[in-house]
Amino acid sequence: MADCRAPVAVFDSGLGGISVLRELVRTLPMENYLYFGDSLHAPYGTKTPEEVTQLSLQAAQKLLSQGAKALVVACNTATSAAIRTLRKTYPTLAIVGTEPAIKPAAERHPGGRILMLATAMTVQEEKFQRLKAQYDEQAQIIPIACSGLMEYVEQGILRGPEVEGYLLDKLEPYLKVPIDAVVLGCTHYPFLRGAIRRIVGRRPEIIDGSFGIARQLQRRLEEQQLLNPGPEAGCVSFQNSLDEPEMLELMQALFSYEDETP
Repeated sequence: MADCRAPVAVFDSGLGGISVLRELVRTLPMENYLYFGDSLHAPYGTKTPEEVTQLSLQAAQKLLSQGAKALVVACNTATSAAIRTLRKTYPTLAIVGTEPAIKPAAERHPGGRILMLATAMTVQEEKFQRLKAQYDEQAQIIPIACSGLMEYVEQGILRGPEVEGYLLDKLEPYLKVPIDAVVLGCTHYPFLRGAIRRIVGRRPEIIDGSFGIARQLQRRLEEQQLLNPGPEAGCVSFQNSLDEPEMLELMQALFSYEDETP
C-alpha cells in the first residue's frame, strides 16, 4: 500500500490547475501536494487528442516516479482526451479528472441561460457533448470556445484592458438577454473570475468545478485508506516543464493570488 504521507500529484497543461490545487489544499489541508505544469507544451486545447494523451501519460509517469499516491488531472482537455487511457494504464491508482460544472449550474438555475466558457477542444469533445445533452432539457447551455484565453493566465495577465477587451468581444453578444450563470470550463479561468465579473455584471453566478474535484479526491483517498492523518498541515511543491525561475515564481504567485472584489 502507498504511504499515506506520499503526495497527491496534480497535473495541468500549464498553470490553470493551480486553481484546483488551491481548493484541494482548503479541503484537505493535511495532504502533501506535488504540482506539475506542462507549460512547455501549453496550450493543450490546440492539440489533437492523441497528442494530449501522450503528454498526459508522460506527465503521469514523471509524477508517479516521485512516489505520488493519487493523480488529479486538473485540466478539462487532458481529462477528455486521456482519462480512460490513464485509468487503463494505472488501474489501481486513484485518478480524479475534471469536467465543466454543467450539472451544478443546471441544478441551481433550472430553465436558465448558462454560458459555458472552455477551450475549443473541450467544446468539440464528444464527452462534453454527452454531458451537455444530459442537461439540455433543464437549462439553455451555451458553449463559447475561448481560444487564447488561457494564455493570459500563463503570462500572469489576470486583469486590465487587454484581457477585459478579449472577454468583452467574446461575451457581449450573449449579454443582450439576461444570463443566470457562467461556467468556467477550463481550470485557468478561475484566475480571471474578477475580470469576467466586470464584464457580465453582478447577477450571474460564476461556477467552476474545483470543490467537486476536491470532494471526489477525498472520497477516493478514504476508499483506499490513504488520507494523511496529520496532525501537521501538508506541504506544496511546484514543478514545471519550463524549468525557469520566473515560471516557478509565477506558480507561487498564482497559488497565493487574491483578486480584488469588483
